[in-house]
Amino acid sequence: MFANDYLSKNNRSRIISENPDADCRTIVVIPCHNEPNILHTLQSLKNCISPAGITEVLIIINHSEKAETEIKEKNQRTLEEVSAWITENYTQKLKFFVIGPVELREKWAGVGLARKTGMDEAVARFNFLNNRRGIVVSLDADTLVAENYLIEIEKHFKQNHTHVGATIAFEHQKEGLSEKQLRGIELYEQYLKYYKDALSYTGYPFSMFTVGSAFAVSAEAYVKRGGMNRRQAGEDFYFLQNLVQLGTVGEITSTKVYPSARSSNRVPFGTGAAMQKWIDGTEDLTQTYNFQAFIELKEFFDIKEKLFKVSETEQKQIIGNLPDAISSFIESDNFYAELADLNKNCSNLKTFQTRFFYQFNAFKVLKYLNFTHEKHFEKADLIDQIIALNETKNSCYIH
Repeated sequence: MFANDYLSKNNRSRIISENPDADCRTIVVIPCHNEPNILHTLQSLKNCISPAGITEVLIIINHSEKAETEIKEKNQRTLEEVSAWITENYTQKLKFFVIGPVELREKWAGVGLARKTGMDEAVARFNFLNNRRGIVVSLDADTLVAENYLIEIEKHFKQNHTHVGATIAFEHQKEGLSEKQLRGIELYEQYLKYYKDALSYTGYPFSMFTVGSAFAVSAEAYVKRGGMNRRQAGEDFYFLQNLVQLGTVGEITSTKVYPSARSSNRVPFGTGAAMQKWIDGTEDLTQTYNFQAFIELKEFFDIKEKLFKVSETEQKQIIGNLPDAISSFIESDNFYAELADLNKNCSNLKTFQTRFFYQFNAFKVLKYLNFTHEKHFEKADLIDQIIALNETKNSCYIH
């Protein structure tokens, strides 16, 4: 079986005793921690048009082993409510399973480990079927989905056999928000699109949205990637940015998920944290990374081929002609050592061009942006930066 070694290494045995249906093609994984409205999410899935294959939904109710009694009691009530709902909403094509409450080790307790627990279980079930092309879908317990959600995910992977994963279009829920909240989530969505488009403009080949409730991965790719990480925040970002090194991560735009726009202080970044800081007044979502920082990053990416099979002295001469922001970052980050490693292990230019972005990846881009906005740039008005990006892209098309 394709995942035997992975499951053995991670000490994973199947949690759900009932065997999966032979025609199970998609498994949706939903971590659930103190979520009062998960039944809305489950009903949203039940309302979906049925795809050709069988779909399973795994709900992983979880909390830290040292969680407060109140949280444990809420999770127990959630288990009872979800179990009752599953009994009343049984269908042949869409099967729901609830796991937990799972007590997670305090050191790792959080959405990353909860998501990993569910996704590992999904892989174990596909491994039983020896279905390496099974689709593991990541969703959240406060997220709704469009009616064509399941059929479009199945269709995407059927039509794109080489894709190792896919992101899914999203739009945050906006009903019932205060004026302040509505303004905040609109700005946050504009920022996410600006960041993705600006990164794509630089020539970075793996620009994508990284939202935990909006991606899917093949079971085989999940195993090759080493599974979901246990990070307590940003697990989706780290997983997807590493997944691209295995192959193409597509983009499903023919359907949507609708994450919650609620504020939260559970994790230090992401939608909930951004909204909380906006409401508290500790973060101004009208301000963002200066587009000039992306322009200067593009200048570096444009000359990367000149760095292939040349000495460090020559590399420093080439990079020394770049703007101060990018050249000083490369020096401070000691990227020359990584370039030396690339040149040592890449026998031809094509390989160098591909692996270059495994080194100067999305993590390093973020590090560069934070470095340059401390020393070279000031954050600027979001709308102005979007306009600057669009004008620059349009002028490139004209020329």
